[in-house]
Amino acid sequence: MEITCKNCHQIYKGHYCNNCGQPAETHKINGHFLWHDIQHGLLHFDEGIPYSLKQLFTRPGNSIREFIEGKRVKHFKPLSLVVLLATAYGVLYHYFKIDLFPDTSDVDLNYTEFNEWMATHFSWITIATIPIYTIGTYICFRKQGYNYVELFVLNTFKASQRLFVHLLTFPFILYFNSTSEVRTVMNILYIVDIFLIYWTNFQFFNKLSKTKVFFLSALSHIIFLTCLLIVLIILLAITGKLS
Repeated sequence: MEITCKNCHQIYKGHYCNNCGQPAETHKINGHFLWHDIQHGLLHFDEGIPYSLKQLFTRPGNSIREFIEGKRVKHFKPLSLVVLLATAYGVLYHYFKIDLFPDTSDVDLNYTEFNEWMATHFSWITIATIPIYTIGTYICFRKQGYNYVELFVLNTFKASQRLFVHLLTFPFILYFNSTSEVRTVMNILYIVDIFLIYWTNFQFFNKLSKTKVFFLSALSHIIFLTCLLIVLIILLAITGKLS
C-alpha cells in the first residue's frame, strides 16, 4: 500500500519514508506518547543506560572496543551518558553541601567557594578532563591503530564507569561529610577508579600483554596528571591566584 509521508509528502511503501526517514505509523500525542518519548529519547530505559552500564561493569573494554568498531545500537551515547551521570553527581554534591576540605587552615584559597564552584560546574569539569586524559592515552597507545577521537570515546565511557561508582557510594561520602574521614573515603574511591581504568584497558587493548598495558596505562595516567597540573597553573596564573 502506498503511503504519503506526513513530513515531506513523498509517496512510498513500507514502514519508513525513503526520502526523509519519517515513520509510517505515528501515534496520538497523549500521556503514553510522553512516557514513550522519555523512555526512548531522554533515558532510553529499554536498552541505552542499563545496557551500557551493565556492559561497563561486566566486559568494559570489550564492549567499548565493539562500540568503536560499530556495534552501537543498544548503547546510550557516550557523551550523553557522562553528562547525565556527572550532572546527577553534581546535583547531589551541591544539594547535600559536600565538604571535602574540612578543618583546612589554608588561607590562600577559599575552599567553601571552591566546593560550590566544583558542584555547579561538575559536568563541565568532567567533560573538560576527558580530552586531557586522552592525550596520555593517545601518546602511550598510538601504535594500536586507534585515532584520538576513538580513544576519547574510550575515556568517555571510562569516565561514566567511574561516575556511576561514585553515585553508588555517595551515601558513604554523605555519611562522612565534613569530617576528616571523608578524605579517606575519596582516596579509596580513587584506588577503585584506578582499578577500573586498568581493568578496562586490559580488555580494550587485548592484543598487548597485560604487563605492557599496565605500564602504558601508568605512564598515560602520569602524562594526564602532568598535563592537568600545567593547565591548572596556567588558569591560576590567568586568574591572578598564582603569586
